[in-house]
Amino acid sequence: MEFRLGCELAYQLQQPTPFLFNVEVARTPIQAIRHEALAFTPALPQEAWLQPESGNRYLRVVAPPGRFVLHYEATVSLAPGLDDPAGIAEVPAGELPFAVYPHLYPSRYCQADRLTPFAQRTFGGLPGGYARVNGICNWIHDHVDYRAGSSDEQSSAMDTILDRAGVCRDFAHLAIACCRAMGIPARYVSAYAWRLDPPDFHAVFEAWLQGPTGGAWYIFDATRKAAPNGLVRIGIGRDAAEVAFASPFGAFEAEKPRVWIEAPGAAEGAITTAAVRVEG
Repeated sequence: MEFRLGCELAYQLQQPTPFLFNVEVARTPIQAIRHEALAFTPALPQEAWLQPESGNRYLRVVAPPGRFVLHYEATVSLAPGLDDPAGIAEVPAGELPFAVYPHLYPSRYCQADRLTPFAQRTFGGLPGGYARVNGICNWIHDHVDYRAGSSDEQSSAMDTILDRAGVCRDFAHLAIACCRAMGIPARYVSAYAWRLDPPDFHAVFEAWLQGPTGGAWYIFDATRKAAPNGLVRIGIGRDAAEVAFASPFGAFEAEKPRVWIEAPGAAEGAITTAAVRVEG
């Protein structure tokens, strides 16, 4: 499926301010970038860096005082693997690839160690594999209210389980923490999300499971607000601390971001019920 997407971020600055951005679509085997363009207003020299482990694409600029705007647009072909959920199992700890072990450990926003008793009591009786991860998503969707303004950049999975409210970032953190507590590697994903209403940057997550062709990352959205086969990945990390779309280092006033994604020619019922495999 082909998508046209992009974003525009605008700021008012009182002094020269360094920025680190992560808004460009990730280059992966399932995401083919047909076209992309990024521009700053005013035009500025920029430095690009590809993070070797994650493949995240970062840009650094130092913006002058005044109004500063980033505009990015891309056309992307997305071709994820579609597998039967019934045939996707968990991978025993002793058989996991070394590269996925960091996604079993607690992190700043995903305190898997503190949530282990809750996760084992709540999800231990579910069938393993894709069904268990999907069950974690179902529980979060049913027991946590999606409420704008109910959390902030300091909120963690523990806060969400206590407050029972949050936004996409909080849903993803709680799902990741519960997966890790159950011995399932999981990582945070920032994405452009088709059919998200209203359009915005979206937070989802991936779990490492055993599919028909071996171990692989499968993508999940605990909010149930976006099409699973319409999630175009930007960045991945242990949690949101590693994949902020913008990191200003100084005082600033941000205007509301504009984010868009369209799928020209997509059929109305083009949302899949299959397990969406994104790497593996």
